[in-house]
Amino acid sequence: VSVLVPLQSCQCLAWKPHPIVALEAESQQVVAGYSDGTIRVFSISRTEMELKMHPHATALTAIAYSTDGEMILSGGKDGLVAVSSPRTGMTIRVLADHKGSPITVLQCARKQYHDFGVEGSELWLATSSDRRVSVWASDWLKNKCELLDWLSFPAPASPEGLGSLPPSLAAFCPWEHGTLVYVGFGMQKEALFYSLHKKQVIEKISLPYFATSLSLSPAARFMAVGFSERLLRLLRCPAGAPQDYPGHDDAVHLCRFTPAGHRLLTASHSAVLVWELVGG
Repeated sequence: VSVLVPLQSCQCLAWKPHPIVALEAESQQVVAGYSDGTIRVFSISRTEMELKMHPHATALTAIAYSTDGEMILSGGKDGLVAVSSPRTGMTIRVLADHKGSPITVLQCARKQYHDFGVEGSELWLATSSDRRVSVWASDWLKNKCELLDWLSFPAPASPEGLGSLPPSLAAFCPWEHGTLVYVGFGMQKEALFYSLHKKQVIEKISLPYFATSLSLSPAARFMAVGFSERLLRLLRCPAGAPQDYPGHDDAVHLCRFTPAGHRLLTASHSAVLVWELVGG
C-alpha cells in the first residue's frame, strides 16, 4: 500500500487504535505527520487520504492517537504539541510547555478515573530533546487536560566523543501502572523507572551505551533497547540477564513490540528485522 504526497517527507506515523467492537477493515486508518507541518489521515482499505490538517508551522517530529482514537496528538520541531479532532479537522488545543525543543515522543495510555486525584480518562506523555518529560491527565470530550508531572533529567554540560546527542525517550510501563521508563543522554548510561505515585526514580538499569530506541512489551516484562552501536538488547525486568543481538547495519533507531507482545520489530538505516519471542 502506498500513497504519494508530493514534495513532502513523512516524519512520523501512528495506527488508529482498534475499537472494542468487531474489527472492520474499512475502519483501519493511519495518521502521518509531514515536514510541512501537516497531518494526513489515510484509509488503509481504500488507500486514499481522508483528511488533511495543518496544526503546525514546523515539521512534525511525533504523532499519536488518543486511546479511543477520537483525537490526534502531534508534536513539532518547535516543541509545540497540538490536539486535533479527526472528525472535525479542527485543532482544539495547543500546548507550549516544551516550546523550543523538538518533541521526540508522544504516548497515550488508559487510566482509571481519579487514579492520581485528577479528572481524566487517559494519561499521556510528551518527551522533548532537552531531556524533559511532561505527563498529563485528559478527558478530551470534556475539554479537560491537566499537567500531572514534569520531569527534567540532568546531563553533563559538554559531551565528549558524541557527534550528536542520543534522543530523549520515555514510555509508560505496561506491567507497573503509574510508572514510566526514560532513556536518554545523561550522567550515566541507564534506563530509569520513575513512579508517578512516589514522584521519584524507583529503579535503574545499567546499559552498555546510550539508547537510540526503546519499547516495552505489553504482554510480558520485556524491554527492548536499541543502540547506535548496531546492537539490540532485550531485558527481562526487573532483574533478568540481558540478551544482546547484533545484526543491524547501522544504529537501531526503532524498536516496537507488536500489540500481542509476541514479536518485536526493529529498524536501522536499510534493514527492518522482525524478531519472535519464545519462552516469554
